Order: sequence, then C-alpha cells, then structure tokens
Amino acid sequence: MNYQLELDKIINKIGANDNSKLPRLLIHSCCAPCSSYVLEYLSEYFEITVYYYNPNIYPEEEYGRRAKEQQDLIQAMSLKNPVFFVRGEYEPKKYYEMIKGHEKDPEGGDRCAICYRMRLEEAAKVAREGGYEFFTTTLTISPHKNASKLNEIGEEVASKYGVLFLPSDFKKRNGYKRSIELSKEYGLYRQDYCGCVYSMRSGRSAKN
Repeated sequence: MNYQLELDKIINKIGANDNSKLPRLLIHSCCAPCSSYVLEYLSEYFEITVYYYNPNIYPEEEYGRRAKEQQDLIQAMSLKNPVFFVRGEYEPKKYYEMIKGHEKDPEGGDRCAICYRMRLEEAAKVAREGGYEFFTTTLTISPHKNASKLNEIGEEVASKYGVLFLPSDFKKRNGYKRSIELSKEYGLYRQDYCGCVYSMRSGRSAKN
C-alpha cells in the first residue's frame, strides 16, 4: 500500500471542507529531528499535540535531553497552527519486561516491532482519552524503520481503542531529507543511535 497516497486522500478531504474546524491530531514523536518535517507538513491541516513517549530510550538522561529538544523545537518553529506538547512517563521497566527474550534480536527485528507496538498503543490510549480524531507517529520518517509494520500496528491499536490512525510514510517526497535540513536550520541534537541500549551497542544510527 502507498501510505503517502492514503494520507493525501485524508488531507484532501480536510482541505475540501474549508468551514470545518481543524481535526485534532496526536503525533507520537520519537525525537525532535524526526518530528521537524512532520510538524511543518501537517500543522497546516491539523491541530497538533506532540506526544513524547519513548520508554525504550537509554539512559534516562538521554530521555530527558530528547524530550527537552522536542519541546524547544515546537517553541522555535513558525507553524501555521499552534502545536502543543505532552511529555509521557519514562517507563523503562515496562519496556524491558515487554522485550524479554528478544534482547539479542537484530536491529529491525521482532524486538523493534514490540517496541513500536508499545509506543503506538500508548498513543492510541491517549488519543482516545483526549478525544483526538487521529493519531500517528513520526517513526515512519526514518529509512531504517519499517513503515508497513508501523502502519499495520497503528491500524490494529486504532481499532482496539476506537480512534483513527493517520497512515504515513513520511520519508516519501524527500521528507527525511527535509528533516535533515530543518535539523541544521534549528541546530538540533541528532543522536547517533535509535534510542535503546541495544541500538547503542550495535552502533547503528537511525539518523545517518
């Protein structure tokens, strides 16, 4: 499925109804650099709240640094509509319990899929509780993330919690390239590993 085209259909429908109130969108964000293009792109069509929830991140100081960078970026960017920020709880114990037995999985394997589900399910819960029309994630902007798996999980948890998942493959149409440009423009901290201790040990970067 072409998730970008599916997103286009939703945006076109919103744009065609000029008199309607902006739909509310909860965006799960993994970090400020990945969110930069997504915010620039979607803030024209939605009232956005960025939900920063990433218990996989190691160590705790890194979690705080990335959360602050996200909040600072929102305040610095000049966007068409206001963007709000919610910082989720740091729950590393929950993450380690969920991925138990998958510690030695390769990057991009089952451990990562479990991590995707944990974060997207929490975003779906928050979207339902907050009365948001849609939720989505910035994770699909990374060339190292499986957009099909992310969209599949997003649809599953959306159905479970009775909210709508906004399909995406934000790396398309030079989205990833634009995120790099915006990161330079705003002087963003671009971490050199995905976030978890396993990605740190593997030396694999989700940003380079």
